[in-house]
Amino acid sequence: MEFADMILIPKLDGVVLHGPFQKPVDGTLCITGHHLILSSRKEGGEELWLMHHNVDSIERKPNGALGGSLIIKCKDFRIIQLDINSTDEFMKVATSIERLSSLDEPTKQYPFFYRPMFPILEDGWTAFRPETEFSQLVTAQSDEWRFSYVNKDFSVCPTYPSTVIVPRCVDDETIMAAAAFREGGRFPVLSYRHEGGSVLLRSSQPLTGPSGRRCKDDERLINSVLGPGKRGYIIDTRTQALAQAAKSRGGGFETEVHYPQWRRVNKPIDRHSVLLDSLAKLMDACNDTSASMDRWLSRLEACNWMSHIKDTLNCACLVAQCLDQEGASVLVHGSEGTDATLLVTSLAQVILNPDCRTVRGLEALVEREWLQAGHPFPVRHARSCYASSGSRGKAQAPTFLLFLDCVNQIHQQFPCSFEFSTHLLILLFEHSYSSQFGTFQGTCEADRVRLQLAQKTVSLWSHLNRPDVLQSFLNPMYDPNNRVIWPSVAPMSLTLWSELFLRWVVDQSPQRQAWRTITALRERDKELRLKATRLRRQLAELEREAVEAGVLAPAAVLPASPTPGADLLPAPVPAEVA
Repeated sequence: MEFADMILIPKLDGVVLHGPFQKPVDGTLCITGHHLILSSRKEGGEELWLMHHNVDSIERKPNGALGGSLIIKCKDFRIIQLDINSTDEFMKVATSIERLSSLDEPTKQYPFFYRPMFPILEDGWTAFRPETEFSQLVTAQSDEWRFSYVNKDFSVCPTYPSTVIVPRCVDDETIMAAAAFREGGRFPVLSYRHEGGSVLLRSSQPLTGPSGRRCKDDERLINSVLGPGKRGYIIDTRTQALAQAAKSRGGGFETEVHYPQWRRVNKPIDRHSVLLDSLAKLMDACNDTSASMDRWLSRLEACNWMSHIKDTLNCACLVAQCLDQEGASVLVHGSEGTDATLLVTSLAQVILNPDCRTVRGLEALVEREWLQAGHPFPVRHARSCYASSGSRGKAQAPTFLLFLDCVNQIHQQFPCSFEFSTHLLILLFEHSYSSQFGTFQGTCEADRVRLQLAQKTVSLWSHLNRPDVLQSFLNPMYDPNNRVIWPSVAPMSLTLWSELFLRWVVDQSPQRQAWRTITALRERDKELRLKATRLRRQLAELEREAVEAGVLAPAAVLPASPTPGADLLPAPVPAEVA
């Protein structure tokens, strides 16, 4: 069906918009193939540009012969209301939006039609390729690691990238045999190498089945990362009961008799519909502005969202502890290896690797551990928390949002250790659900190649890495911290991410103004320090000239290279102690 066939009424006057933190706007509603636009047509007046793909649910409230109201609930948690004074037009607008918001054909999404108005300074599609990200490791440790192109046509593992990093001593035939033993072909691959030499691997569950089948090639592959006399840990993100149930259905887990060098630990993390139900309950509580304090706290506890954060951070900290404090290698997997597994491996790297706490490092982490690793964004984000329980499938889940919230929790505890502000996390959340960029389109690299996204759409990274855009997401309090940072998971240490979950309920402008003030103060501080450095140099030059002219005795000359501004300005705020 063409866009023109879906739009029953392209333009309508006299529509009243009710939105968060604004007075009702009486204007003209326009419905295009990708946007819902409402404009007051007054200079400086309010405007609404809402992408259809951002619409999660539509609630019709007819008002007899006087038309009715449409309650539009969005995937970015916003709720707006459109008042339409004609019944026929009311029905046509509702039907048009429902049709356009439920389009699931990728090539009809907005990224395939969007044309940027800015010059592309960097091609985001090639910025974080595995060959680039792991080149230093493979070069420095060429006797241990290599690039494998065994999956170049995506036949070994449909959801892995064409290039993976594997142990040097393991050949491609062994990898193919191990892939056949893992669900979906997701054989163990390198996720991260810690500075001490311990490595983090990820995969899907082994297909041991009820008979306890084994695969010596799989055993050889993961044992190859262990040094002489070393032991490793297998972190299973399922309960033991779920792992046993999976084994009876053909899946399973690594048994100690076949993997004697590995100790298996269950650290369960809920997924899929459980997470989405939890998010739905959380947003219901957040939108209930009339609730009493007791009622609010009770609903916040009952939704279990904070418990999911605690469980996830607990598991990530355990992985980080094994790698950093015990020097042991770790393999993480659940069932498919496309959700909780990626959640844990990416968070462990935020804890361990200071590079992941920079803007570019976070972009590379999302690209490497989520996009290239095969997290199916279009499937998981097809519906969100406002969709009715009947329209949600078991495949929808806010796993990536849980990751972003966990990063936010670490950010709150170590606010000076991150180069980016939490605004960047919110931007990633928004674009992962609805975007003009093609970055989060496609379920895996094979899908993105098939859709020709690199040729037909623009990467979010190309937009974000422009200097004028990037500046607005920098943390003015950043003080580089190269240490490992250990977040607390105690209940009193975890807080609701009000900047995201309450942003359409509680006015956030005071917080934004505070950050603008902090940014201005830091910029002023930087200017003063530079000015102090210049003045010290000028003073040193004048004193040398005075000595040469005989006006000043040599002993009175100050050191030529003092610490810039050391005795003129207070010391900067130190980074947190890890």
